[in-house]
Amino acid sequence: MRDLKNKLTSSKNTKNIQRRKGKSFGYQVLGFGAGGSAINPFIIATGGTITTVDTDYKVHTFTGPGTFTVVCAGTPDGADTVDYLVIAGGGSGGAGGGGGGGAGGYRESPGTASGSYTVSPLGASPAAALPVTAQGYSIAVGGGASPVSGSPGSGTKGNNGNNSSFSTITSTAGGGGGGSTSSGAPNSNVDGQAGGSGGGGSWDTPGAGGTALGGVGNTPPVSPAQGKNGGTGRHVGPSYSSTGGGGGALVQGTNQAPGTAGSSGGGGATSSINGTPTGRGGGGGGSGTPGAAGPGGGGSGGPPGCATAGSTNTGGGGGGGGDSVSTGAGGSGLVIIRYKFQ
Repeated sequence: MRDLKNKLTSSKNTKNIQRRKGKSFGYQVLGFGAGGSAINPFIIATGGTITTVDTDYKVHTFTGPGTFTVVCAGTPDGADTVDYLVIAGGGSGGAGGGGGGGAGGYRESPGTASGSYTVSPLGASPAAALPVTAQGYSIAVGGGASPVSGSPGSGTKGNNGNNSSFSTITSTAGGGGGGSTSSGAPNSNVDGQAGGSGGGGSWDTPGAGGTALGGVGNTPPVSPAQGKNGGTGRHVGPSYSSTGGGGGALVQGTNQAPGTAGSSGGGGATSSINGTPTGRGGGGGGSGTPGAAGPGGGGSGGPPGCATAGSTNTGGGGGGGGDSVSTGAGGSGLVIIRYKFQ
């Protein structure tokens, strides 16, 4: 009788079969591994100060220039778009009885990429979340405008802030407040400057009844609007003069009013994109009492010598300055990016 056991364990054919089985099994494992790999369905990114909010969302906050680097772009099944808040630097108030500085332009997505938080009204349609790909996105954060000083009649307008940007979104700097001018000078010297939000008009205008116009907000125009107009200032002979408040993200700067020397800055907008409801983009108050700051980081004008700056990283406008004292500086801007990461 043949030794079947030896033939099965020692023949060349058997060894070849075993080798082929081993190779086949190895191939199957390799094929399974290759076919089973998958693209990460969520965004992975670096840059700025990173926090986790509402359990499933990452927030990147930029208070200065930087780069938002997308390592993994994600997929539509997970997340491949980001929400944003981009605010420019605010304008400084006008000098020598000037209007309040306008807030920096305020632009926000509607929260569709990373929902479960409250966006401001400026996140309304046609604003949209931004798709991202694996690359670096340069971030610009606009500085606030530097203060100015000037005596009554100098026509010293406030300065505009600086733009902020991320990807295709650019927010325009806030307009400076109007400076005062002597009677008979061109009216344009006392008008607020245009910008994301416009600066307020001055109080010393040519002749009794003269009006200093507020600067035009949402310049250049985008939809939804990135800011409001500044308020008008007015000189009404010996009875009173009044400055205009700087425009805010949501509310126009207050126009001159009888018996009021300094008008209030316009209100900003509130968003919870970083997990905490926060107001930003307030306009600066005009020079004179009360000259109240616009809610959302605006500076106050108030009595001569009491102008304050717009708050840091809010894009708030600075307060208007009285007589020969410095005005309030504009507040610096901000960029926030949010997305779902799991």
